[in-house]
Amino acid sequence: MYKELMKSIREYKKPSILSPIFVTIEVLMECIIPFYVAELVNQIKNGCSIDVIVKYGCILVVMAGISLAGGVLAGSAAATASSGFARNLRKDIFYRIQNYSFENIDKFSTPSLVTRMTTDITNVQMAYMMIIRVAVRCPLMLVFSFVMAFVMGGRMASIFLIVAPILGIGLGLVVWKTMPLFRKVFRKYDALNNSIQENVRGMRVVKSFVREDYETKKFNAAAEDVCRDFTRAEKILAINNPLMQFCLYVVMVFVLSFGSYMIISTRGLSLDVGQFSALLTYSFQILSSLMMVSMVFVMITMANESVHRIVEVLQEEPAITSPENAITEVKDGSIDFDHVNFKYASRANKMVLSDIDLHIRSGELIGIIGGTGSAKSSLIQLIPRLYDATEGDVKVGGVDVRDYDLEALRDQVAVVLQKNVLFSGTIKENLRWGNPNATDAEIEEACRLAQADEFVQKFPQKYDTYIEQGGTNVSGGQKQRLCIARALLKKPKILILDDSTSAVDTKTDALIRKAFREFIPETTKIIIAQRTSSVEDADRIIVMNQGRIDAIGTHTELLKNNAIYREVYTSQNKAGDQDA
Repeated sequence: MYKELMKSIREYKKPSILSPIFVTIEVLMECIIPFYVAELVNQIKNGCSIDVIVKYGCILVVMAGISLAGGVLAGSAAATASSGFARNLRKDIFYRIQNYSFENIDKFSTPSLVTRMTTDITNVQMAYMMIIRVAVRCPLMLVFSFVMAFVMGGRMASIFLIVAPILGIGLGLVVWKTMPLFRKVFRKYDALNNSIQENVRGMRVVKSFVREDYETKKFNAAAEDVCRDFTRAEKILAINNPLMQFCLYVVMVFVLSFGSYMIISTRGLSLDVGQFSALLTYSFQILSSLMMVSMVFVMITMANESVHRIVEVLQEEPAITSPENAITEVKDGSIDFDHVNFKYASRANKMVLSDIDLHIRSGELIGIIGGTGSAKSSLIQLIPRLYDATEGDVKVGGVDVRDYDLEALRDQVAVVLQKNVLFSGTIKENLRWGNPNATDAEIEEACRLAQADEFVQKFPQKYDTYIEQGGTNVSGGQKQRLCIARALLKKPKILILDDSTSAVDTKTDALIRKAFREFIPETTKIIIAQRTSSVEDADRIIVMNQGRIDAIGTHTELLKNNAIYREVYTSQNKAGDQDA
């Protein structure tokens, strides 16, 4: 798990290595300084000259300067390494998510992925900075200070061998108790983020139904749940400090009382004043190092669950990938479903699509109609391989979609989904998602076909008009037409509109279909619609019912022979019976 995480260090290996080196220099100087101070105290006690004092003073100043420089350089290197590591980690996760199929996204959920890229990575960044600096400094300080304490204090230093295991056992128990709590907390963070995301995205609905109080209560409940678990974990972690203080005072009482007794009783023969002062300093260094170890333990304990969650994303294999020696050219827009069955999850009991046997010729205009939940969208999502068929084959241009290079296939299958999405940026920038190299003339032509040029020209800045995040400054119908224009810029062999004209009036809808017939006759066009008027001029209309194809035919044929189509038509058109 940690090996996978360390792959993101990359170009920050150098500062990651330099930081411990500088820390080692800093610690060495800090451990040697008390020794020289003890020597200076003894020299002064013995009545040394001013030259000796100056000599020792200069040595101490130089060592203090080296220690300071080591600390500054270690801090700088650790900050650079941890920030760079976090940046690489975010990039790696984001790139990984880009290769996910819808199935992978469904597994994690959007709020969970957001939490992992923000809160979790911040926890790991802080832990990494402490590991390459503090977690190196503390053991070194402990070892060097132990050694120097035994050199200076002899038997008195054995007190540290008693205190250290007590502290270690205490820290181990704290970590053992808090790990499950942090695991629960991060799952609840996902739920909290989901609540926030839903509320912000649906703010207009919240306000129109005057549900602010309800949403506030829901958020408070989720936040309180997170706070409760965090409080329990923090209460356990808070034991670190009193445990550390207890060990510190035990050592200090022992060193002061026993050390003073030895100085007086032996008249400085077994322990003199200089050694005693050095021993006190080493006592503080050892215990402060143990204190820092407890802080590192806390940070690593919190970060450990974050590491699990991050690595889970990095190690998740995309459910859909391009095969070796993939086909990179789509011959035409023909589509074949050969006895296809499909379900979204392998553990699901019921198929979403059952025994779909369908053959569409290149250039046909196909309408798909059916009630809510009849699996219309599920059907078309198998064509660009957003999902893979559970059983059977889906072919485009006579080739199984699983044999294509994913990018090549999706470049030739343009899908305008039910939920139209525009990104923050100008209209031109949004449209060039369809073709980054599209000229202004091609953009305008695509907008004319999609019946979008007319309203764009009325904007003060025309195609340079800035679209707010989520396209909030354009209407639903305008957003749909811009998304259709964006799809047309791909010049695809297959164009799929998944209920993408529901927000435009029937006249505009008819003009869009007319433009499709006249200007892109060779492109296979599939229109999913709720209105029969949107598909009645199609070459063939597919009627879906509970994941199966109920009937296929023209508008006239279906009115005569299919009860579902006739019922939908009649409910939408009062004159349906007479026209039939």
